[in-house]
Amino acid sequence: MSVARLSTENNDRESKKTKKGALPMLGFSDEDKIETIQPHNDALVVTLRIGGFDVKRVLVDQGSVVEVMYPDLYRGLNLKPEDLTAYDSLLVSFEGKTVVRRGQIRLPIQIGSDVVEVDFIVVDAYSSYTAIMAKPWLHALGVVSSTLH
Repeated sequence: MSVARLSTENNDRESKKTKKGALPMLGFSDEDKIETIQPHNDALVVTLRIGGFDVKRVLVDQGSVVEVMYPDLYRGLNLKPEDLTAYDSLLVSFEGKTVVRRGQIRLPIQIGSDVVEVDFIVVDAYSSYTAIMAKPWLHALGVVSSTLH
């Protein structure tokens, strides 16, 4: 993964102040695909800094509309029932079954220097993932995920 500034031609009319304000562009190269088996359609699974802890096995799912926290992460963060607020909406699993909801909690997620507060729905269900990050988080960061890389 590389971070680069957008290249601009030297232009006498463009001020130095404008050049300093250029936003970095995040991009991927073919080198980023090294050690991956191509082509693939694997899920995008990442490690995120949630509530001050590095959390592995977090699924990024552009199709989900809520962020979900599974029991392993709930216990790993030493959260207690009194940390949760009520969440009364129906939640359906990937298999189409209703999921038991324990409640909701807002936690910070740090990506580089950015910190975004995320509302997780804590569920009482098994998953090989610790959490699912969904559309609200992606939109808050203004990012698009890449399963290719």
